[in-house]
Amino acid sequence: MKKLSNNDRDWARLSNKHQAGVYVPPRERDSGFFPPLVAKDRDDPEAREIRETWFRTAWPQFGIERKSRLVHYTSKGPETHMTGVPKQAFSDLSPASWLVMVRADWDGEPGFVCLSIDSNSDEAIVLADTLGLDITFISGILDPCDILARERDRIMDFAEEVALAWLAGNIAAFAADRAKMPVTVELAAMARTAFLERHKLAALDPFTLEHPGDAIREISRVIEWEMFREFQRRERAVELVRAVLGDDAVKIDMKSVVRRLVDATGAIDAIMLSASQQRKSRAGYSFEHQIEAMLVAGNVPFAKQVVMDARKRPDFVLPSLVHLRKPLEGAARGLILSAKTTLRERWKQVQREMEGSDLFLATVDETIAANAIEDMASLGISLVVPEGLKKSKDTEYVGHDNVLDFATFFRGELRGRRMVAWP
Repeated sequence: MKKLSNNDRDWARLSNKHQAGVYVPPRERDSGFFPPLVAKDRDDPEAREIRETWFRTAWPQFGIERKSRLVHYTSKGPETHMTGVPKQAFSDLSPASWLVMVRADWDGEPGFVCLSIDSNSDEAIVLADTLGLDITFISGILDPCDILARERDRIMDFAEEVALAWLAGNIAAFAADRAKMPVTVELAAMARTAFLERHKLAALDPFTLEHPGDAIREISRVIEWEMFREFQRRERAVELVRAVLGDDAVKIDMKSVVRRLVDATGAIDAIMLSASQQRKSRAGYSFEHQIEAMLVAGNVPFAKQVVMDARKRPDFVLPSLVHLRKPLEGAARGLILSAKTTLRERWKQVQREMEGSDLFLATVDETIAANAIEDMASLGISLVVPEGLKKSKDTEYVGHDNVLDFATFFRGELRGRRMVAWP
């Protein structure tokens, strides 16, 4: 599985690109997942070695089969590409999309089933969630059975505690004490504390942090995500036991357990649906909480969730709603800061919040295409993204004047320009 860089996609839609395939990192190339590379016979004995291997690939989304090649031109260093792949599998993908390859040999001939998963699709969300991938994952050889087994083992370790609590008749108290999901603001604070301790920092001050955007991304998308997953494992384990067995410990046989499982099918479905919805909503709250903490730590004046009218309630107004509505020009103007972890088409919603004000849209979304960034620029919307994403080869943020990283937003736009002109 590999997160696709811009070069991995652009060759399929741009005529000026020389690359014609997907870059395969040396670690995955030499892992044993692919057939071994062998030296190609060359007429010139002085020429640098070219190492290659051939295999079949099937692309079921497009009904295509190909003879593909993994080739390593040693004169170019470790650079290795998989060529002989269909353009249509890559030409329309969003930034930070995925290539998934599954080993599937045909009649003794090495082969792979290949899927391209658009980063803006529901499938991408399910894939990352099922495999437990966080934002640090770029590529790797994964064993889904092993991943699911390890997840099951973590659940079963806790299930033993749940069972003992149920047998003791203490399942309700146990749920409240050991398996209750913290509210979003508490979970955000726990993750922030863990980040500060990990990096030996006193505060989340955006003016002293070298990369404040990367810090927010690490807190909300790595540290808090793992905390959330652990709490959710516990919460769902207890909910499932209570849905099937109830709260009162009674003598029960296997026949009764099966009957209760059947009777509780609707409740179990509702629990699992709730878990999925909870995962989606948590990320947005987390991102907003960390931005608020950073504004507070940096002594940046702001108002949160102020009601501008029935349809407009921006996340943050700087320095205040009263100041925002003053007829000022240039650096003295107030601004609106909206926070959205993922954008898709949702960025169009924030346009309603502008009222002629300067609007900055903070996000940790890797998937925004260049044409959407240009559309935002035409509406006067500036994007604020983590430093790592701004310069990443997986995103299309580079080269757009309306895209700032968090460090530039805080130190340049706020402290260097606006805060000195605010009262």
